[in-house]
Amino acid sequence: MRFLDKRWLPLIGPILLLALWQLMISAQWVKAVLLPPPGETLAHLVGVFTSGSIYPDLWSTLYRTLASFAIAVAIGVPLGVVLGSAEGAYRSVEFLIDFFRSTPSSALIPLFLLIFGITDVNKIAIASFGAMLIVLFNSAYGVMNAKKTRVMAAQIMGVSKWHVFKDVLLMESLAQTFVGLRSAVSMALVIVIVAEMFIGSETGLGHRIIDAQQVFNVKEMYCSILVTGALGYGLNLLFLLAEKRLIHWSGKA
Repeated sequence: MRFLDKRWLPLIGPILLLALWQLMISAQWVKAVLLPPPGETLAHLVGVFTSGSIYPDLWSTLYRTLASFAIAVAIGVPLGVVLGSAEGAYRSVEFLIDFFRSTPSSALIPLFLLIFGITDVNKIAIASFGAMLIVLFNSAYGVMNAKKTRVMAAQIMGVSKWHVFKDVLLMESLAQTFVGLRSAVSMALVIVIVAEMFIGSETGLGHRIIDAQQVFNVKEMYCSILVTGALGYGLNLLFLLAEKRLIHWSGKA
């Protein structure tokens, strides 16, 4: 494997997927009318980007996802840090956090429909709620699981409580917080796509997928699914790169 540069390793998975996809068509395990060949699907994918027809839906989904994520971070991180720094306070609301975190957000769509109606606010609100719980949970545990030895060392040196909190607890919690951020942005995208599918929407990748399925336009459906997956992968990769750059001390003694 020495001849294979590590930079090319991420391409092995997609190549294997396309190969399996083509094998399923060639072996007639699946009818081509239900699963078009990968070459035709990718050609259609290039076509929708060349024509620009997919951009309004892509931007709508991206906007809703980022807006939901921003709200989740603005609420979840400060609240998680506050609760995590007072473990008794967190334990008193732990049941509520875990209960709603374990409840599928899609099950709450009817509730949010009653509150916000069939609007963009509805989609953003429910995605924000689901993502916020993940951010809050990870931020709180990041603070609570800060290395006790570093905290004690700072206290022994006479560092004030505020500086211990700001320079030790917060810094120690960032690694866990970033795990929550990466999970939260993925969760926000998932919820937005589901909301676009089943709540009245005129734009969005979820709307595009369900519309294509209803008129049996399978190339368009698979194409939109691939774009959705690529969008989720891209957002996750951005946060992973940011984490490596900003939290370079993570995992070090």
